Amino acid sequence: MCEGGWWNPPVGETMNMAVLLSGSGRTLDNFHERIQQGTMQGSIGVVVANTPTALGLKKAVNYGYPAFHAGKNSDINVILADHGIDLVLLAGFLKLYEPPAELRRAVLNIHPSLIPSFCGSGFYGMRVHRAVKARGVKVSGCTVHFANEVYDEGPIVVQHCVPVGEEDTAEDIASRVFAAECEAYPEAINLVHHRGVDSFWNKINRGESL
Repeated sequence: MCEGGWWNPPVGETMNMAVLLSGSGRTLDNFHERIQQGTMQGSIGVVVANTPTALGLKKAVNYGYPAFHAGKNSDINVILADHGIDLVLLAGFLKLYEPPAELRRAVLNIHPSLIPSFCGSGFYGMRVHRAVKARGVKVSGCTVHFANEVYDEGPIVVQHCVPVGEEDTAEDIASRVFAAECEAYPEAINLVHHRGVDSFWNKINRGESL
């Protein structure tokens, strides 16, 4: 494994989190399972999809979470305000999210490569894994990071590595990376819960390595 004042939880309190998604909700499945097992901190207060037919919305309803479709950032932010959200989790949300000022530093994202490699505008989903395969790298992985106004440039919280074999297809790489994501994202959420949001941004401000 490679590891790399907004909201800092008082002792005994937990983060109320929003999950933003666009598709099947596989990451939501993982979050729900981990919370039920007691291995992931926080609670899911609301799930929002920017596509009305997202399977993740149906899953959210089945899990008992408030679930909404909202295509505009402004509409998403109204929903988050109504649910008292402390931390936003991007989970396959295929749109640039613009949070309100009070959540500007409290948005986590996961990217399917080891940032700063294979990241930035245009690098998402299978595009990343095809690029990894084409470049012939021997190690890939995933990165959980805070999001800011520039794609994939916020403070890194956790990175997990996976090997890439010569015979691996892009689909093989994607499967291995997603398995790593299922471990890395809850780990990152637990770290943020333990250390607070500010600690990650403060290191960037001081020019320290995360």
